[in-house]
Amino acid sequence: QVQLVESGGGLMQAGGSLRLSCVASGGSFSSTAMGWFRQAPGKEREFVAAISWSGTSTRYADSVKGRFTISRDNAKNTVWLQMDSLKPEDTAVYYCVYAIGETIWTIGRNTMNYWGKGTLVTVSS
Repeated sequence: QVQLVESGGGLMQAGGSLRLSCVASGGSFSSTAMGWFRQAPGKEREFVAAISWSGTSTRYADSVKGRFTISRDNAKNTVWLQMDSLKPEDTAVYYCVYAIGETIWTIGRNTMNYWGKGTLVTVSS
């Protein structure tokens, strides 16, 4: 059983920065791709960023490319999402995902994946 706990969300003005954290317990964190998704009010959950098990490969949604950075520390079982130049359209609940048997290119499809409970990010204009 894998448990994921996200933190770091909050209220920020447009142009500001936030850093989300996701700490995993259980499972094989150091050999598993991890990612971040988000869900805005009234919208479907969407992919934000993913990182390979080694941390050497990353992928981003076009909407956040150049503004967000995903990273991980396998010794700390932690993945981060650094969010800079925030925009009001970044407002959403952000979820961390432990991607079982997936790569950064297929992340999110496996119904057996583990998800955190989410952390709310609100960006005011």
